[in-house]
Amino acid sequence: MQAPTPLAPMPKIDVILSETDLMARVDDLAERLAPRLAGDWTAVSILIGATPFTSDLMKALARRDVHPVLDVLWLESYRDARESSGRVVVRADVSRPVEGRGMLLIDDVFDTGRTLGFAKQHLIAKGAREVLTVALTQKPWAPRGPDGVDYCAFDAPGRFLVGYGMDDAGLYRGLPYIGALD
Repeated sequence: MQAPTPLAPMPKIDVILSETDLMARVDDLAERLAPRLAGDWTAVSILIGATPFTSDLMKALARRDVHPVLDVLWLESYRDARESSGRVVVRADVSRPVEGRGMLLIDDVFDTGRTLGFAKQHLIAKGAREVLTVALTQKPWAPRGPDGVDYCAFDAPGRFLVGYGMDDAGLYRGLPYIGALD
């Protein structure tokens, strides 16, 4: 039997948003979103990072009697790096019909706008009647205005974020808060 590999020490992670504050921001976001989601809507979570955020946002919307269909879109632009490769790849496409539906596109971090912009155009090309973009957080340099995200839970500092689905080479996604690494 092979001896277990020793674990690397956990790096210093500064808490940017506690679990309690995070849940309050998600709830506030659902309150702002709910009036816009009348009719046929599909919530599309961008895998993998937006998974916890999508789950909590869907529950907050359900408490407001808003029940979009849930689907996922697996896009990749970072791999295990801390910066985008500049190229977005579809690893797995949505599985439900898009044509004529409103699409609520959900991501974890709005940074350059490349991933959400790609995903939005992808859904429009499939016949979505409307695409609203939502991000848990946006970086200070992220595009604003017409090229920005439609809804955001909070503005993040210009640091590398982990926790609540966000990772560093696959690590720390399960942290219940949002932290930053330097």
